[in-house]
Amino acid sequence: MSHTAAVTERGATFFLIESELEPEYPCLCPGHVLLVDMCSFWSLGQLVRYGFSAMFGFGGRSLACAEKRRWMPSSQRRDYAVVKTLARLRAEDCEVSYCSSVSLAGSEEEAESWTTNQGLYLNISVMSIPGLSQHTPRGLAPNTRLANGSAALISVSNTSRTQFIKHLKRLGAPTGQLDFPFVESHAVTAVKIQPRAVIGSEEESEEEPIQSESSTFTTAQSQKSTFPWNIDGELVHLRHEVLIRVHPRLISLFGQQVEQAESSVSCGCI
Repeated sequence: MSHTAAVTERGATFFLIESELEPEYPCLCPGHVLLVDMCSFWSLGQLVRYGFSAMFGFGGRSLACAEKRRWMPSSQRRDYAVVKTLARLRAEDCEVSYCSSVSLAGSEEEAESWTTNQGLYLNISVMSIPGLSQHTPRGLAPNTRLANGSAALISVSNTSRTQFIKHLKRLGAPTGQLDFPFVESHAVTAVKIQPRAVIGSEEESEEEPIQSESSTFTTAQSQKSTFPWNIDGELVHLRHEVLIRVHPRLISLFGQQVEQAESSVSCGCI
């Protein structure tokens, strides 16, 4: 027996499917339906969409590069985009403000306390889920969980191409994924990202000079005025400051926490 419940959050409606399973269907284990945190994305006071993860900088530009080559097989398109974006690696001049989840732990009525940093960033990720995959067994955000009421803000400051590639490779390691002096991670309930330079979403021309291997990367100015974002694997072009808020336990999903998935307990699922 199943029923559908509609949940409305500031104009966005989600339809959540909840099922009461009969005993003769052992393929779905009781207790594996979780209430999961989700993020809302706002720009100029308008709701853009809801999602679980977002990447700005390298993650957004590499996806924009891949989307222009849809005629390629998916694996080749992904590899081409990553290599080309790494070859033309550049930093975004941004102002990043965040509200720490610790500052809201005492009282719901306590005013939000924002911390603001300005600088050059190669990549900024905001993730309310770990983002597990076969390439990143601990996830892109190993310090966050599905329903802890916060998201992981991971910012990669300006550094050399060599160090940035080491950071990308370390994401596949079992420990120490974020142990670099140019990488910061914070548990947050809200994030504001304001690009301070007009950096275009279009690819640079083939004639643009490539930075040397050991140098850090300066921002590239252009007349373009939109910024590519990778939100849940979809390319979204945004023009202005983006506000991201975490909504605790907004939807129900079938799944497990990382610790549960790694346990040796067997439930007899197919």
